[in-house]
Amino acid sequence: MPALILKPAARKEHRAAAHHLDPVVMIGAEGLTPAVMREADLALKAHGLIKLRVFSDDRSAREALLAQLADTLNAAPVQHIGKLLVLWRPIPPKEKAPPAEGAKSGPKIVKVLKFSKSGNHRAQVKKLTVFGNERVTAGGIVKRAKPRMSSRKRPAGE
Repeated sequence: MPALILKPAARKEHRAAAHHLDPVVMIGAEGLTPAVMREADLALKAHGLIKLRVFSDDRSAREALLAQLADTLNAAPVQHIGKLLVLWRPIPPKEKAPPAEGAKSGPKIVKVLKFSKSGNHRAQVKKLTVFGNERVTAGGIVKRAKPRMSSRKRPAGE
C-alpha cells in the first residue's frame, strides 16, 4: 500500500495538532516488529494522528522507519523531528450494529445538578434513571412524557 500524500497546508495543520500529543508507540532496539506494527495500526484506527518515539541515534534509519511505517500502514508521514515521528491516517467510520427486531432503547442514567441558593455550597449531583416514556424537567424532576399535541387548526391529512 502506498503512503498517503498530504498537501503542505494539511501537513501544517496536522503538525500543529500533533504538537501537544504524547508518543503512543515506542520503537526500541528490535526495530519494526509485528507487535509494533499492530500497535501503530490500532492507534491510527483509534486516533488518526499519532506520535512515535524511536530509540535509535541513526537519523537515516529513523527516516527509513518513517517511510516503511507510512507505506505498510497506508498513512501519511507528517513530521520527523529528532527521535519523534508523526503519522496521520483518516479514521475509518465506525460501523453501527443494526438494532434487534422489536428492540427499544433501554433506560438512561441522567445526571442532574442542583445548585445551592446561597452560592457558597457545591452543587448536588443526583443520578436518575429515565425510562423511554419519561422526561427530565428543568427543575430536575422526572415526569411521564405526554403524547405530542397535534394541531387543532389543520387536520393531519391536508
